[in-house]
Amino acid sequence: QLQLVESGGGLVQSGGSLRLSCIVSGFTSPYYNVGWFRQAPGKEREGISCINGRSVVKNYATSVKGRFTISRDNAKNTVYLQMNSLKPEDTAIYYCTASAYDSVYCGLSRLDFDFWGQGTQVTVSS
Repeated sequence: QLQLVESGGGLVQSGGSLRLSCIVSGFTSPYYNVGWFRQAPGKEREGISCINGRSVVKNYATSVKGRFTISRDNAKNTVYLQMNSLKPEDTAIYYCTASAYDSVYCGLSRLDFDFWGQGTQVTVSS
């Protein structure tokens, strides 16, 4: 059974950093696209970053480019999102998501992904 479990969320002051982790289990191959999305209260879920199976392609939303870094360790079936220079507007529930394939196209649409975690709360205080 495919499962994605996020961790690393919490409360941080503006300008601080957090590192989110997503452990993926149930895939027969370690190569598949993984994305991070977030959803703030009253807003739609937003795709913010994607990494393909061999870490050749990394994609970022404009809102996080230069501040967030996505990476993965396929030996540990884990994908990370390093978040620096956090702002209050980064406050949201952060979701890890995976597609059923590895592709050089690494989109930020919900339609690009098939499996979702339960999310982890990130709160940035001003």
